[in-house]
Amino acid sequence: MEKDLINFDREYFNTPLFGVGALIVSGSEIALIRRAKEPSKGQWSIPGGLVNLGESLLDAVIREAYEETGLIVQPYCLVEILERIIHDDAGSVKYHYILADYLCEAKGGILNAGSDASEACWAPCDKLELFDLSDFTFEVISKGFNIHFEKSIAQSR
Repeated sequence: MEKDLINFDREYFNTPLFGVGALIVSGSEIALIRRAKEPSKGQWSIPGGLVNLGESLLDAVIREAYEETGLIVQPYCLVEILERIIHDDAGSVKYHYILADYLCEAKGGILNAGSDASEACWAPCDKLELFDLSDFTFEVISKGFNIHFEKSIAQSR
């Protein structure tokens, strides 16, 4: 029988968990969600979540983007693979995620907060300082915008 991994306790898990993130860019804006659950509850972030057993990374990005934003996306570029390790006050590993963040194009849907998000919005690239983004989230978004703008310039030639 398959274990229900949707509601399992992610704290102090005995192995790193693999997740994906969707950098959904439209023009000079990016879709952000405010996390409704720990870790990082209340913080703005890119949509994403865990990869299901047997699910490809790209399918996971498409599913997670839709579940958290209502947007139908097409991932087209791996931007970053990073680790997020969060320790408790005693120094034990409370959370350990390995994350693959993909640049995505919105193909349909209407942006709204779903599943693990309490809010969703389109954030202008020049106003990201107004959102409570972690340093690593800000860095991956900046890298994603650079790739997006380079692609746009190349296509306009």
